[in-house]
Amino acid sequence: MKTASDPLRPAEGGFLLRLRVTPKASANRIGGVASDADGNGHLKVSITTVPEKGKANVAVLKLLSKALKRPKTSLEVVSGTSDRNKVVAIAGDLDGDPVELERTIRATLNL
Repeated sequence: MKTASDPLRPAEGGFLLRLRVTPKASANRIGGVASDADGNGHLKVSITTVPEKGKANVAVLKLLSKALKRPKTSLEVVSGTSDRNKVVAIAGDLDGDPVELERTIRATLNL
């Protein structure tokens, strides 16, 4: 169900997912959904990698790719490359059903 603080939103060619990343965590994991002070929802993601020279971004994409069972090339950090708050674009398949992709993302990430 889509709410005002939904971290997932449709975009041209796929979806955008808002994240709040915690680097140098004890384990790589995808947490729950939270809201910032403005009420904007984000998915909490923890990674063990240090945030230097793009290593954290690579780790985030690898974790999401594995969880969603999608190729890493279908994911891209489009905003927040040097920030904890990021937006990741998830590209849909050219012949795929966007409704099914959204359903899969929501079910896998517990959105």
